[in-house]
Amino acid sequence: MITEPDPAPGQRPAATATAQRTVADTDAVPTPRPATTADASNRPRRRARQFVLRSPGGALSLRVRARALLVGVVLLLAAAAIAVVNLSSGDFPIPVADVLRSLIGQGDPGTDFIVHELRLPRALVALLVGAALGASGAVFQGLTRNPLGSPDFVGMTVGAATGALVVILLLDGSGLQVAAGAIAGCVLTSIAIYLLAFRGGTQAFRLILMGVGVSALLEAFNSYLIVKGRLDEALAAQVWLIGSLGGRGWTEVTIVAVTLAVLLPVVLHYGRHLDMLALGDDTATLHGIRVERSRAVLALASVGLAAGATAAAGPIAFVALAAPQLAARLTRSPGPGILPAAGMGAVLLAGSDWAAQRVLPDNDIPAGVVTAAIGGLYLTWLLAREWRRGR
Repeated sequence: MITEPDPAPGQRPAATATAQRTVADTDAVPTPRPATTADASNRPRRRARQFVLRSPGGALSLRVRARALLVGVVLLLAAAAIAVVNLSSGDFPIPVADVLRSLIGQGDPGTDFIVHELRLPRALVALLVGAALGASGAVFQGLTRNPLGSPDFVGMTVGAATGALVVILLLDGSGLQVAAGAIAGCVLTSIAIYLLAFRGGTQAFRLILMGVGVSALLEAFNSYLIVKGRLDEALAAQVWLIGSLGGRGWTEVTIVAVTLAVLLPVVLHYGRHLDMLALGDDTATLHGIRVERSRAVLALASVGLAAGATAAAGPIAFVALAAPQLAARLTRSPGPGILPAAGMGAVLLAGSDWAAQRVLPDNDIPAGVVTAAIGGLYLTWLLAREWRRGR
C-alpha cells in the first residue's frame, strides 16, 4: 500500500493548500453564474398600467389599460373635430365658431337650418356607422384570431346587401323597408354561416372559409338581381351597394344609434372573454367561461352592429377590417380593443366622408369609394407584411 508521507511540522498538506488557494481566488474574483428561472421571475417587469372602473353598486367592473383609454379619448376628439369640419364646410361655408354656437342652441335661424337639417344627420351617421363597424370588426377578429376576420370577408355585409336588394328590386320598397331588409339579410346570412361551420363546435378557419363561400354565392345572386331589374331601380341599387352617406336623415341616425345603445354594452361585457377564448376552448372552459355561449353572444351582437350600420349607410367596405388593426397598433395591445376600434372606425369614416365631398370639385362621390381605396391599400400592405413573416 502506498501512502503519502506525513507533512513536516508547520507544513500544510498540498491538497489543503490548493483548496484554500482556490477558495481565495474565488473570493477575489467572483465567477458569474447563469441566471435561473427564479432569478428571472424576480426581475421587475414592465407592465401596462391598468385600473378598474366599477359601477356605483359594485355589480359591474371593467379593467381598462391606461394607454388604451388615452388612445380612445384622442380618437373620439379627432372624430368630433372632423365632424365639426364637415359641418362647417360645403356649398355654404360656415365659421367653426358659428357651428359650435348652433350646436348648443345659440345660432341664427339660417345657420341652424343648414347645420341641423342638412349636415348634422350625415355627420352623425358617419360617426355612428364608423363606430359600429369598428366594434364589429374588433369582435370578429378577436373571435377568429385572424386580421382578415371582418364582416366584409365573412359575408355579413354581402348578406345585408342581398336583403336590401330584394326589397328594392323585388318588393319595390324604400326607406325603413330597405333598412329592415338589410338587417334581416345580415342576420339570416350569419346564422347560415354559423350552422354550416358548426361541427361539435366552431373553429375560426371554418367560419372564415364558410363566410367566403357564402359571400361568393350571394355576390352572384346580387349581380343577377341587378341585371334583371329595371334601369332606374338597378342604378339606385348599385349606388346603395357602394355605400354612401349622402341624403341620410334622422331616420338613419336613429337606426344606428339604437343599435349601438343596445348592442355595444353587450359586446363590452362579453368582450372580456376574447383574450381567454384566444387561448383555446379547453383553457377558457377551465377558467369558467361558457365557450359556445360567449362565442354565440359575441357573434350575434357583432352581426347586429354590422347590420345596423349597413342598414343606415349601405355596405361601407374595409372600415371593419382596418379600424381594429390600426387601433391595436396605437394602443400596443395584443388584441384589438373594442372601444379604441370603435373610435378609429369613426375617425376613418368621418375622414372618408370629408374626402368624398372635397376630393373632386363640385362632385360628391359616395364615401364607400374612398374607404374601398384606403382599404385596398391597407389590405395590400397587410398581406405583404404577413407574407414577409412567413404566415
